[in-house]
Amino acid sequence: MTLKERITEDMKAAMRAKEAAKLGAIRLLLAAIKQKEVDERIELDDAGVLAVVEKLLKQRKDSIAQYEAAKRDDLAAAERAEAELLASYMPVQLSIAEIAAEVAAAVAATGAAGPADMGKVMGAVKAKLAGRADMGEVSKQVKAALTR
Repeated sequence: MTLKERITEDMKAAMRAKEAAKLGAIRLLLAAIKQKEVDERIELDDAGVLAVVEKLLKQRKDSIAQYEAAKRDDLAAAERAEAELLASYMPVQLSIAEIAAEVAAAVAATGAAGPADMGKVMGAVKAKLAGRADMGEVSKQVKAALTR
């Protein structure tokens, strides 16, 4: 079963269970997936669906931060619930130690010597860790590894 099919089945289950909040979040996700498919005239595979989920998850995190800064805990709670649902479709996230090991391997494989090679290393790491690690954390670790 593809990820897209799993999301569709979860939507049907939420409809049957009359879970309005979950249903709304899943419909929003499916709409974003469909929009991407229409825009690019392609059928998204699991990697493409994960990219959409990751983008929506990042938007939710940004919204949560803004709502908390504005002292709107009710809206922040709603965004947190959507973020939890979206996170359930993401693969298991790597630990910081696992990310560090992947970064070290990529630095060795690309022969990177300094900060000027950051793009080369990030390209190699991003392909390997897409969806399984926060790219902000990966970027920090790559920068740290190349400035030593």
